Amino acid sequence: MDRLRSRARLLARLREFFDRHDFLEVETPLLSADTVVDRHLDPLSVTLFDEPQVPSVGREMWLQTSPEFAMKRLLAAGAERIYQITRAFRGAETGAHHNPEFTIVEWYRAGDSMDSGMSLLSELAEEFLNADCVIRTSYQEAFQRHIGLNPHTATVRELEAVAIGQGIPIPDEMPTDDCDEWLNLLLATLVEPKLGGTAPEILYDYPASQAALARVRDSTPPVAERFELYVNGLELANGYHELLDADVLRERNRKTNLLRQTDGKYALPEHSRLLEAMDHGLPNCVGVALGFDRLVMVATGASNLQEVMAFPIDRA
Repeated sequence: MDRLRSRARLLARLREFFDRHDFLEVETPLLSADTVVDRHLDPLSVTLFDEPQVPSVGREMWLQTSPEFAMKRLLAAGAERIYQITRAFRGAETGAHHNPEFTIVEWYRAGDSMDSGMSLLSELAEEFLNADCVIRTSYQEAFQRHIGLNPHTATVRELEAVAIGQGIPIPDEMPTDDCDEWLNLLLATLVEPKLGGTAPEILYDYPASQAALARVRDSTPPVAERFELYVNGLELANGYHELLDADVLRERNRKTNLLRQTDGKYALPEHSRLLEAMDHGLPNCVGVALGFDRLVMVATGASNLQEVMAFPIDRA
């Protein structure tokens, strides 16, 4: 019960933190016709029967992997600073640091640059993890420091050579013409374990090909304005300087679904009410999603999520 009490205190402190920064707490649906189109996230579907006596007629809905879509619709409607503490659902995620149902803290602030978005996350990390500072390291710096390669210019052959040289098990389905899966493999095995060891660490400026719902900065090379917070090798939060162009998102959704089908997964709905809202105008903003269960785990010294959840999936 001690960790559950700690969990409750952290929830109260989070609300105080966002109140102090003039954020409005909002609630959005857990069940929606829309879902994020992501290569690696597998949302859980629910069939909603409007006429239970006719089971062949039903609407497919999705348990939300995060409240992102609905919260951005609120931004498009005029909200400026909003946060939410809610449940989220992701299929095929079970382990020491994963549970299919989990608590997520997500916030958006209109007018932010990526730098100001990272600063707010740093302030939260310092306060809740009793840290004196938060380190910032670019994706390129991290790869050059821990692997000795520039991730923006490395070839598949070079990345594969590093994996083989380090004795990393290589999945059979790894592509021969796409660096991203190789970068993800090396990030997970050689880079992430070394992040956030001495202090919380933010990794930022990801390859443009990994933009997801972030905007791409027209630099040399172009980079995705994404950032992630790590503590002792564990990712706690991720943030985007949010993409505003609906047509760019439509094209990313199309390409992502092609990749999902290549992976043997089902395609996800590409049209959404978020796209309609973006067509009418989404304000410049930064959004961050924080895994609350992981925050509790780190803050209380627990070794896995099951220790900080009353009912993890195996006991649900």
